[in-house]
Amino acid sequence: MKKKYTSSDIEVLKGIEPVQKRPGMYTDTTNPNHLVQELIDNSVDEAISGFCNEIIITFHDDNSISVEDNGRGMPVDLHPEHKKPGVEVIMTNLHSGAKFSEKNYKFSGGLHGVGVSVVNALSESLELKIIRDKDSKEYSMSFVNGNMSQKLTSKKKSTNKKHGTTVTFKANSKFFDSLDLNVKDILRLVKAKSILQPKLRLKVIDEKYGTGSQDFFHEGNLQDYLVEATNDEYIPRETYHGKIDLNDYAIEWSTIWLNESSEPMQESYVNLIPTVFGGTHVNAFRSGMIEAMREFCVRRNLLPKNLKLSPEDIWKNVSFILSFKMSNPQFSGQTKGKLQSNNILSSLTSQLKDKFELWLNKHSETGDLIATIAIKNAQNRIASSNIDSKKNNNKSILLPSRLSDCTLKDIKVTELFLVEGDSAGGSAKQARDRSCQAILPLRGKILNTWELTSEKIKESKEVKDIATSIGVDPGSNDISKLRYGKICVLADADSDGLHIATLLTALFYQHFRPLIEAGHIYIAKPPLFRIDYKKTTYYVVDENEKDNLLKKLKINEDSNGVSITRFKGLGEMNPSQLRETTLSKKSRKLIELTLSSGNKDKTLMDMLLSKKKSPDRKVWLEKKGDLAQVD
Repeated sequence: MKKKYTSSDIEVLKGIEPVQKRPGMYTDTTNPNHLVQELIDNSVDEAISGFCNEIIITFHDDNSISVEDNGRGMPVDLHPEHKKPGVEVIMTNLHSGAKFSEKNYKFSGGLHGVGVSVVNALSESLELKIIRDKDSKEYSMSFVNGNMSQKLTSKKKSTNKKHGTTVTFKANSKFFDSLDLNVKDILRLVKAKSILQPKLRLKVIDEKYGTGSQDFFHEGNLQDYLVEATNDEYIPRETYHGKIDLNDYAIEWSTIWLNESSEPMQESYVNLIPTVFGGTHVNAFRSGMIEAMREFCVRRNLLPKNLKLSPEDIWKNVSFILSFKMSNPQFSGQTKGKLQSNNILSSLTSQLKDKFELWLNKHSETGDLIATIAIKNAQNRIASSNIDSKKNNNKSILLPSRLSDCTLKDIKVTELFLVEGDSAGGSAKQARDRSCQAILPLRGKILNTWELTSEKIKESKEVKDIATSIGVDPGSNDISKLRYGKICVLADADSDGLHIATLLTALFYQHFRPLIEAGHIYIAKPPLFRIDYKKTTYYVVDENEKDNLLKKLKINEDSNGVSITRFKGLGEMNPSQLRETTLSKKSRKLIELTLSSGNKDKTLMDMLLSKKKSPDRKVWLEKKGDLAQVD
């Protein structure tokens, strides 16, 4: 009998319970990096508001982490409504804080009011030490598993102690794949914040991972930061740098243009929080620059007859760092990877367009050089399109809009990566070699084509995009118009990724078999783990390889100085990691898809994908399902 569904079945989660029930909704559960970032962001908010000039981050050897600042100190007086100390309200309630209005913070990153409470909820232990400005007392408070274990107490402070807040926490291992931090990412973040916030000193004291103590302090020079990160020739010799400071927002940027073969660095921040997926501020910056460049080219009559510049012609060589500050920014998700404050898009675009126009007119010779790069990109794009048209019997082929094509057309060197998801696709586009590597992001799991006809599968947009991109029709034996020498399936190293790889393998086996027979289909093996030990980084593709490496190094996961990070997906990897591990021809692992003798392949694929074999699959799962590795 069906169980009754009544009001008594409805649960109301209180305080920080929602975080502990669904931690993945509030943080990245790979490791506690995001928890550290949340605490740093809170301290940086004090700095942005002018109340803090020093932050100290300490990695203790017992897996605990401390973040200390010399700001105003978290409030200790009683909350007028809740009748509890303000710090207790902040630590034990979601959506509590002083940043929902602009009374205390004009610009801040911690706007959801869940940051530090999430840290508390996901910590085995957490201790607070607070010294309020002009207060003679030092306050302390502690928590275990998110629950208060010591109420707010005070004692007379020593005369040498300054005001501020110190949070020391140890993440709870049951919520994270690993308690080991990705120290390199934190150091990179700390360095960026020191540059973005002038005269803010950030110290990192490492007692566990062997990176030592480091001191970060800059005068806020974005130009030097951008140039330092660039290893190639660029124009102009002095970066395009600018600022706009209004009541509602402030923006600062530094920009250079690279040659065609270089991969640009593109970093953006909102209230000093890295927006790895861009958003409104990046879109406005891009649009303003594109519009200004087009008008500059028209005004100076630089464009060859009938040539039109596409946005990508102008943007593809741009390397930039962008720091945006605004009140009440709207992010997509708690990890704040993308700004979605679309209400300011139009005005910000206009402001940035005007700024770039003025700069181009003032530096017309440099503007001409930038225009030359864009025009060359456009000519290469058109030439490439013409070549494709000729190869296809002079019939115009409209390539999928999601395809980021390469510039070379020689199938001896060209490669197409079929990438799972837009997020991973974005990282792959930045990580690739543009000259010979193309990227086609796939949205979700493609159609199971195992038992469908080649005509039927053409109705699927994903399949149609794949066929159009590679230049071969499903079911055809003619591969003379093939556009890439290697077609590589690039999916996550988890069970979902393996499912997608299996579906794509079935597609090529059933409907593009001549490509397999000719040695054109490959499966990329992205890493599942990153292992840092003694200043050396290793990448391994599965548990077995990880265990073998640890055995070879004569260490285990708990050894001092060992940091193991489990990648949840390709989109989690930054472009440099993806390039090093999966796309670079020097270090990647590719497996060629081949055909075995007899019917072994067909029998296996039938078992995996055939609807007719559903009963057999059930029997197999009942007998051997325990062998599966569940993420």
